[in-house]
Formats: sequence, C-alpha cells, structure tokens
Amino acid sequence: MTEEEKTPAREIITDYAQANFRYFRTADGTVYAQRNGHPVARPIRSQGTTGSHRQELMVGLFRDGIGVFNGTAMKEALDLIEALALTEEVQPVHIRVAPGHDGATWLDLGRADGLSVRIHPTGWDIATPDPREVCWRRTQLTGELPIPTKDTDGKGIDALLRLCNFATAETECLALAWLIGCLGPSVPVPAPFLTGPQGAGKSTGGRMLVRVIEGMTGDLRRAPKDEENLIAAVAAGWVTALDNLSHMTPDLSDALCCIVTGAENVKRALFTDGDVFRARYRRPLLLTGIDVGVIRPDLAERLLPLRLERPRIRRTEAELWTEYAEVLPVILGSLLDLTVRVRAAEAETPTDLRMADFAHLCAQIDAATGLGALAAYRASLDDLNDDVIEGDLLAQTVLRHAADIAPSTAQRMTSTEWLHCLTRLYSGEDFRPLPKGWPTTGKVLSDRLKRLQPTLAARGILIDWGRTKTARYIEITRPSAVPPSPEQEAAF
Repeated sequence: MTEEEKTPAREIITDYAQANFRYFRTADGTVYAQRNGHPVARPIRSQGTTGSHRQELMVGLFRDGIGVFNGTAMKEALDLIEALALTEEVQPVHIRVAPGHDGATWLDLGRADGLSVRIHPTGWDIATPDPREVCWRRTQLTGELPIPTKDTDGKGIDALLRLCNFATAETECLALAWLIGCLGPSVPVPAPFLTGPQGAGKSTGGRMLVRVIEGMTGDLRRAPKDEENLIAAVAAGWVTALDNLSHMTPDLSDALCCIVTGAENVKRALFTDGDVFRARYRRPLLLTGIDVGVIRPDLAERLLPLRLERPRIRRTEAELWTEYAEVLPVILGSLLDLTVRVRAAEAETPTDLRMADFAHLCAQIDAATGLGALAAYRASLDDLNDDVIEGDLLAQTVLRHAADIAPSTAQRMTSTEWLHCLTRLYSGEDFRPLPKGWPTTGKVLSDRLKRLQPTLAARGILIDWGRTKTARYIEITRPSAVPPSPEQEAAF
C-alpha cells in the first residue's frame, strides 16, 4: 500500500470516536463526550486526574486493536470533533442531582457503571438513566454512594438522628428538611450552620449530613482565602461544607449568599484576550463553628441554625464511622422514602419568607409527617434576627428611637437628618465615641438601613424611602400592632 492509499491517523481516530461516543455542547460552549449508552460525560479538553476523554480514546483504540497514535494525530482529531460538536444541540450536564422527565429527579450514586436513583412521584428506583435525559459530570469531589436499601420503615432516619447530637426535635426536623432539599436540583435551600458548645461534635455531625448526599469520601474543608478558589471548589461538587468558621468577612458573607441562591462568575478565558469563561453555580452549603461574630442581615435570611449538644457518652472515631458506614444504605433509603412522601404532599407556599421554596418544603413536610418544620424554620429565623440586632449597634439605636415613636405614626426625615438624630441618640449626653463602622454620611446610613430593613420589619419597625418635590426622605413607622403570622391566624 502506497503512502497515498494509507488512511491518515486523524481520520482513524475521528471515525472510531464518532462510532463509540456521542458528542454535544453545553450552553457555555463546552464540548462533552459521552460513551454510547453510558450517562457519564467528560469535557473533551479535560486533562483532569479523574480520567479525560483523551485517555478514554487512547485506551479504546489500544484495546480494540486499532493502534497507538501520537499526540499530533490525537490533537487534530479532537480539534475536528470539537468543531463538529459545536453544531450539535445544547444539553446540560449535572453534578450529583439532576431533573428528569415526567417530574422525576435523579441522584448520581457515583458508580463506574452509571447506576443512579430515579425519584418519581410514586416512589424511587435504581436505574441507569438514558444519556439523552441525564448527563452526569464527575470530578474528584464526586464520591460513591452505596445502593440504598428499600422498605426501611424509617429506620435510617432514626439511626442518623441517634448518631448526631442535635439538641432539640426542632433541630432534627430542620436537618431532615435540608437533606430533602439537597435532593432537589432547582430548589435553593438555606445553609445549615451547626453550632454548639466546644465538644458538641459539630464537625462530626456536619460530615454525617454531607456524607448522606456525597458518600463516605465527602468531607468538610476550610474556607478558601479568596473568592475565586471558593467558586472553583463549589463548581466541582454538589454540597459545599466549610468547617470551623470563626470570622465572617463581608466578602465571604456575600459569596456565601451567592452560593445559596445562585450567581454567575465571568472571567477571562486562559490564553485569550477577548474570550470569557462563564461559571454558573447554586449549591447546597453547610457551615460549622462556635461563633462567627456579626452576621449580616442578607446572610441571616439564608442560614439554618442547627444547635448540637455535648454527647453523654464518647465513642472512638473508628467505632462511630464503622457504624455509620454500615447504616448509610439504610439512611439513604429512608431519606428517599421520606422525600417521595413529602413531594406528594400538598401545602400552601408561605409568602412572607425570603426562601419561599424551602418554606414550602417545610410546609410539605408538616403535611406529610406533622413534624412542625415550618414553625421551627420561623423560630430559627427569629433567633437569627436577634443575633443580627445584637451584633449591629445601628439596628439597636434605630429600635431605641422607634420605641419613642407613637404607634401608627410615621416619622420622616432626610438621610442626613436621620444620621444626626441617631448619632446623637447613640452618643448620649456623655458624647461617647462612635464605634468603628458607624455611618459617616447620609448615603452610607441609607444603604445600611436597606440591609437592615427586613430584620427591623420582623421587630415591627417599618422603613421606607420616598421623594418630595425638594428632597428624598427616609420614613420610619411603628405600626400599632404586628400582623400575626399565618400559623397564628390558623390557631384562631
């Protein structure tokens, strides 16, 4: 055979790849490869240690007796495949949890054979998803889950709660609500903040909750020092768990808010001048710590405080985790059973809470089990409002001033006039020095009050902004009575 009659290596690789793999692109233009009949997809440009598509091709070509090809031929083939895939239809890839057809959702068990859990309105099953329905993306943070046990009769939930040191029954039902929320691909859930005295097992309890969803390799980690590394860690997994937080900077607080409710990060693509890389993320988040200092109001509305107590009997780590690994299939099976029951329950969505999806989930839990999750969630938000007020001298000063306002009376001033009024009230007759961070201009005061508006409204102090013909103003009102909550109205 002459040199002209030989098939170029790049064509051999391309023909083999198109016969054994399906190629598609995501909305951000990344091209993925998916072996025929298998739900796991890999980006064709990945060089990761979890196995790249380039390695898949090399191994397949070698094992099928086609040959071993040099890097130039492989690069030229992949360049052509990528160009062809950019004309294909767009399909998303998912980590751990994904929406399916007919109202179902999928849970990736992280297994090499692609077996997953399909949670549907009438129950749940173990199956391999159709590659055109669900495409899983795997990273180093994707651990393997055991095959869940069927017909557990709730024994797994009892085992989990026995292993964790939750202080109250309300804390237990909020932890279960969060776990159920983690199985929903499109429902933002507040971040559990595990707190309690030293030695209460906060880190251990956090690991147990995380490993129900992420498997035995799931773990807690320290908060990254910069937002870019935090976003990279969040985008590579499903549940992000940060351990032993002792201080909450404004930047970290804002980043955590974005993780809970969702955001997008855009940065310049490597080795380019005009192209950008987009990273969308919304993930379940878990935090542990004894005290993080002052909590900002916007983060407080996205937190779920879970208090733990010191165990009466101490156990070794080896003994504890051996038992946990043995009961994890039962725990996961019980959680799936409970999830099906809760999703089938009908309940009204509370309209007065910011995390309305999670509040609706709590209402569904109450309808299915009668645990009182929604009341516990409201109580937890009330406690967090107290924490915000205790850590904010401006909020305390506004409450002191509002106490002297006649009920149902609105007091209206410009932001500068309010700044002088509140500053005089704080300083008092002895002119005590203003604390660090006290507003220095009317604009700064107005911005701070906008952050505190929901917190103060929960204490019956209403703040509003408006404009007259000559100037803008801030209005503070103390209503004659705080409107009752839906639960209080139902009690009557």
